[in-house]
Amino acid sequence: MTDWSNKSPLEWQDYLNKEVKVSADEKNDYQGWLVTVDPVSASIVLANFQEDQKTLIRVIMGHAVQEVQVVKGADEATKDRLAHLFTPRETTIPYSKEDLEKKKLSLKNWLEQNNIPVAVQGESHTVLCVAGVLTIDPPYGPENCSSANEIILSRVQGLLQGFLHNQGETMLHPH
Repeated sequence: MTDWSNKSPLEWQDYLNKEVKVSADEKNDYQGWLVTVDPVSASIVLANFQEDQKTLIRVIMGHAVQEVQVVKGADEATKDRLAHLFTPRETTIPYSKEDLEKKKLSLKNWLEQNNIPVAVQGESHTVLCVAGVLTIDPPYGPENCSSANEIILSRVQGLLQGFLHNQGETMLHPH
C-alpha cells in the first residue's frame, strides 16, 4: 500500500462513503465513515453515528495516517446521511417528489411569464437554469441558487423570495 499522503484525490475518492479503519502515528486506530479527505493536507474526516442521534466527527491529520483499510461500503440510507451531514437542519425538510415537481414547474412557469429565460437541466431534470448563468436546485428556495455573478444571484434570490412570499411559503418550510 502506498503512503496515504502520496495518493491522488482520485485514489482517495475510492474511500468516500465507506467505513474505514485508520492506523495513525503512536499506534492509534480509528474507525468510522470516511466523509472527505482534504486535498492539501491529506487529512481524513471520519463520522461515527451515535445512538442518541448525534454524530461524532473526528479529523485525523494526513501526516499521521499510516494505513487506511476499507471495512465496508455504505448502504443508501448511510450515504444519504453522510451527504447531508453538514447541511443545516432547516434545509433538509423532506419534500415528496410530487411536491418538488409541482414547485419546480410553478417556479419555471412564473419565471417564463416574467420573461426570464429558464431551462430544466441535470441528469434527473431537477435543476432550473436561469439565463444560462444561474442554477436553482431543489427545493427551489433563494438559498438553493448559485451563480458566479453576484449581481444576478442577488436579484434572482430577491425575485424568488417574492415569488415564495406570494405563494404563501416561507423560505425554508414546505406548505
